[in-house]
Amino acid sequence: MEAELAALAASGATALVGHMVSDAWAQTRERMARFLARGGATDDVDEELDASREELVAARDGEDPDVAADIEDEWRLRMRRALRADPAAAQELRVLLDEIAPRPEAVSTVTINNNFSGDSQNSQVIQGQSVSGGLTFHG
Repeated sequence: MEAELAALAASGATALVGHMVSDAWAQTRERMARFLARGGATDDVDEELDASREELVAARDGEDPDVAADIEDEWRLRMRRALRADPAAAQELRVLLDEIAPRPEAVSTVTINNNFSGDSQNSQVIQGQSVSGGLTFHG
């Protein structure tokens, strides 16, 4: 269970830091602050989130990738502590992440089935969506 909570906290921190520099920041900040405050006042958490965002923006302008990783680590630890203190919060965080996660546009899916039967096949196999022309392999 601990590994699952750690992974969830990491996902939450990654989403949070990603949203810090997006147009969805105001809504994300409000929802994350409520989650992290765990029913208490959100003012302190709001201030910390805004400070992290300002630091992140300044670091990105200065091209300092270590700052982004540090900020993500800080919020990952905060979320992990919140989840340890209240394991029931895991479901709340999952729902929150599902709602704020960017939805990919239509994704096409191609199913490829390869069937080998009979004797052993001792040669190279290439899998792809479309192959045209003659392919010759010498081994």
